[in-house]
Amino acid sequence: MKIVLLKDVNGLGSKYEVKNVAFGYAKNYLIPRGLAKKADANVVEWAEKMKEMEEEKARQDLEKVGSLVGKIDGLEVEIPVKVGEKGQLFEKISPKKIAGRLKEMGFDIKKENIEIEREIKEVGEFPAKVKFEHNLEAEIKVILVQDNS
Repeated sequence: MKIVLLKDVNGLGSKYEVKNVAFGYAKNYLIPRGLAKKADANVVEWAEKMKEMEEEKARQDLEKVGSLVGKIDGLEVEIPVKVGEKGQLFEKISPKKIAGRLKEMGFDIKKENIEIEREIKEVGEFPAKVKFEHNLEAEIKVILVQDNS
């Protein structure tokens, strides 16, 4: 029986692919679970259009993320911090704090996307990675400066 997959199915195929499967497999498993539709001319045409739309959306998304990576890569993120008499920070600098500073700078980056080797506990310069979709990443430099206010 010819079907169009509505979702990715392990061992069978990807979303919107047209496949030939056993009648019983389609009728008793794939179709009742919403994983596939019986393939007729209209359904195949619809699947092709949907696949093209998803590919175009993915291409546009990759372009958008690539542009953002280009803007952020090599960026220096300066964070003013309160420092004690012995040079200790009153707070640890975590990905959440870095994401907040990036947001102030006009970049909407989630804390989950920021990787640092460890929480930062002293004034200085520290490398960090910002990971994006499509396996893209950018290197930034986090610079902690003493807040004199």
